[in-house]
Amino acid sequence: MSDADWISFDEALALVLDAAAPLGTERVPLSAALGRSLARGAEAVAPHPPWDNSAMDGFAVRIDEVRGASPERPVVLPISDDIPAGAFPRGPLEPGSVARVMTGAPVPEGATGVVRVEHTDGGPDVRVRIFDDADGERHIRFLGEDVQAGDTMVERGEELGAAAVALLATAGCEQVDVGRRPRVGVLANGDELADFDEFEEVRAGRRIMNSNGYALAAQLAESGAEPVPLGIARDDPGDLHRRLARAESCDAIVSAAGVSVGEHDYVKQVLDELGFERSFWRLRMRPGSATVFGLLGGRPFWGVPGNPASALVTYETLVRPAIRKMAGFARPCRRPLRCVAAHDLRGPRHVLSFLRVLIGSAESGALTARLSGPQGSGNLGSMLADGLLAIPVGTDAIGAGDPVDVIPLREWASPA
Repeated sequence: MSDADWISFDEALALVLDAAAPLGTERVPLSAALGRSLARGAEAVAPHPPWDNSAMDGFAVRIDEVRGASPERPVVLPISDDIPAGAFPRGPLEPGSVARVMTGAPVPEGATGVVRVEHTDGGPDVRVRIFDDADGERHIRFLGEDVQAGDTMVERGEELGAAAVALLATAGCEQVDVGRRPRVGVLANGDELADFDEFEEVRAGRRIMNSNGYALAAQLAESGAEPVPLGIARDDPGDLHRRLARAESCDAIVSAAGVSVGEHDYVKQVLDELGFERSFWRLRMRPGSATVFGLLGGRPFWGVPGNPASALVTYETLVRPAIRKMAGFARPCRRPLRCVAAHDLRGPRHVLSFLRVLIGSAESGALTARLSGPQGSGNLGSMLADGLLAIPVGTDAIGAGDPVDVIPLREWASPA
């Protein structure tokens, strides 16, 4: 493993995704399905809504009988029915009358609209005065207008958000089949690292905190995986062997640091001893060039750089898509946003550069991208970003106002 491959980012991503396979399914209660991938497309067993119902509190009417109503010339009609939510009409709407109806309640046959209560006197007795005919053909939600029986409500591989969970509930899906969460070992490497029980060493300036272990575990959890902490491997091949052995039950491993060319970087040596099948080591990407990927015991193994920003960027671009594929998501890669550069940007011409950026909006309405801080591979604070802006190979400068692609990392709010 001493020879570098220096492949392109696209080649590396293709190799990573090719090695990732969905891990199978499990059945969970609908209440525990949020954020999981749906393993089988879900069909509606009944139409939704299940009947024509009112979108407003008001009065069900026939348009021809309220046309021309105004504050100066109100239309006065008797109330022939009163339909609260949970009840049903006594029958069709009687000609020359209205039916009081609440939001969500069925509207009687023959009604063409629901005049909202704000456009009436409220119907204080057996009659109602209607002051506006604008609602005479509005505010009825028709049977099946949202979903028809037999429609596929949620596609296989979709991430189950709140709306999808609600749709599954309407179909009576108390239990759902979802993709199994990958169990991923998280390993940090280096004598210089400390955990919380050694934080006094950090305070004294003799060690650095193992931020990568916690960051990678958090990224895995956000991606839909179950992180399995393997601790900190010291600069000792024996310790590294022992910690990798703890990952026996894991579906994949992500290891931070120890994959470069330093005298005490033992990860590649130990991997070779364990029969590692390398796909690549080093690629034309910044940050994250010193990345190794392959199969260890048939399982995907990533060795990401130890510098914090490099580790997090490498995870987002080369690990997360594979983890999402293993978890059964149909779209493992985030969709890029089209933005314009808020200021001039530079990057080395010979590699694909990912810059950490904040997203805003210009007066024109276009999304803008500006650097989130210093871009050094050790600048962890700049990862409090909205996205990663890609400067492609062959480009060393982007001018203010030029179009750029940004991979979103989190939700963002435009400035007030």
